[in-house]
Amino acid sequence: MSLRSLPEAKALLEAAGTVRRLWVPPPADSFGTVGERTGAAAEALPTLASGAWAADVRPLADEALELRSGLTAQPPERVLLHGDFRQGKVLAGERTPWLAVGPRPVVGERAYDLARLVLDRCEDLAAGPGPAAAARRRIAKLADSLDVDRDRLRGWSLFRAVETGLRHGAAGDRRRAELLLEFAGWL
Repeated sequence: MSLRSLPEAKALLEAAGTVRRLWVPPPADSFGTVGERTGAAAEALPTLASGAWAADVRPLADEALELRSGLTAQPPERVLLHGDFRQGKVLAGERTPWLAVGPRPVVGERAYDLARLVLDRCEDLAAGPGPAAAARRRIAKLADSLDVDRDRLRGWSLFRAVETGLRHGAAGDRRRAELLLEFAGWL
């Protein structure tokens, strides 16, 4: 059973407790950095956004690239991150109530690790009333509960939503692409 099986508010609370335990000082030069990991994605964004289907999202792709550039220029901290943290990667455990699985370790700031969590269940937000306000509340709630800068969390969430959305669109999954890009627009 993963956190996705819980109601959203409870899942976010449990996710916050789980991810907090994961963040530790990084060992010396063992893992790549968030800047390195996102570099290839940033280079691919202009090409992904050049498709005819993506014409309306080019300004959003430009914003995502600008945000990423600023976020990687002066990272506020260096922490060992899970790298792919989201509700589906947190499973019920025996040693502890919840265990994070499938890490892609990377060194960077905590806001980067939370961005995928912000994107979780975006289809539920889209189906509910006031999705843009709900998305912003989710960022505020996570940032406040884990002492992360809201603007940095918003920036990483927008970058990851645009990058993932454009990749889905290029692969032919337009429904998922449109949902992620709409989510990015709410931010």
